[in-house]
Amino acid sequence: MARDPNAYKTDVWVDWCPGCGDYGILTGLTRALSKLDLDPRKTVLVSGIGCSGKTPHFINVNGVHTLHGRAIPFATGIKIANPELTVIVSAGDGDLLGIGAGHFVAVGRRNVDITIIMHDNGVYGLTKGQAAPTLARDVKTKSLSKPNIQDAVNPIALALTSGFTFVARAYAMDPTHLATIIERAIKHKGTAFIDVLQPCVTYNNIHTIHYYKDKIYKLDDQENWNPRVENPDEREVEEKLMQAMIKALEWGDKIPIGVFYENPHVPTYEERISSRIPSYFSYPPGKQKVSRESKAPAIDLKSFREIFSEKIVKTKV
Repeated sequence: MARDPNAYKTDVWVDWCPGCGDYGILTGLTRALSKLDLDPRKTVLVSGIGCSGKTPHFINVNGVHTLHGRAIPFATGIKIANPELTVIVSAGDGDLLGIGAGHFVAVGRRNVDITIIMHDNGVYGLTKGQAAPTLARDVKTKSLSKPNIQDAVNPIALALTSGFTFVARAYAMDPTHLATIIERAIKHKGTAFIDVLQPCVTYNNIHTIHYYKDKIYKLDDQENWNPRVENPDEREVEEKLMQAMIKALEWGDKIPIGVFYENPHVPTYEERISSRIPSYFSYPPGKQKVSRESKAPAIDLKSFREIFSEKIVKTKV
């Protein structure tokens, strides 16, 4: 029996601005966790800095509030240390695609089995509305003295070209659909990315609820839409990627949401590790003892000291 979504909420006061799209993401996330009936003790939510960084404080699972741009490497380390855990990243567009862009690309190449939920509002909300990497050039939001001078990053296109095996977009003001996408992303074996369009009611007066209202449409409503790779041959993978890329570039009068691409046939990073270290899944780093009952280190440091001492002597000579 699934847990009540409220069971995944903490007693911490949610202090986002009234009307913020983050509330929809919080609701979609708790609904997805409830539907999957995830054990809070075996679930980890990792965030960076920004308004989205507060999310772990509001979700009743293991939470890690990390450094700016470093949510993905933290999450990667957690998952590799204990592959039995369900690991989710909740971070902003400035966090993931600005200072964290290198980590974003790297995790796609590795295909670590984690889920990344990006709060995409086009601005740095916590630091008073500067242009984020997803804000288009020549757009002027209320906090900018002049229009944005930089081109925007296309999150979906970047995820596709970086090797992500599950790529989707959702809308924060439709938490029911968002919950379904999050559920699919968590169940996917490999790196899953969800670009969540999230209106910032305080600093982004361009991409408002009214802006998205008549533009958003669901990919699942399109005839013959199937983003999933059924046969892992190069031809189908190429066709599905091309199909997804065409939709990724669609932005204007119509904005698609839903799953763009899904390929469950690519080995995860954990499986790649296991191919070299056969005991990895049965005895991962997180389950290895670091000390004996006597509190002495579980590893023999004698040989390490000898090697280290020898290097010091050579260095001095």
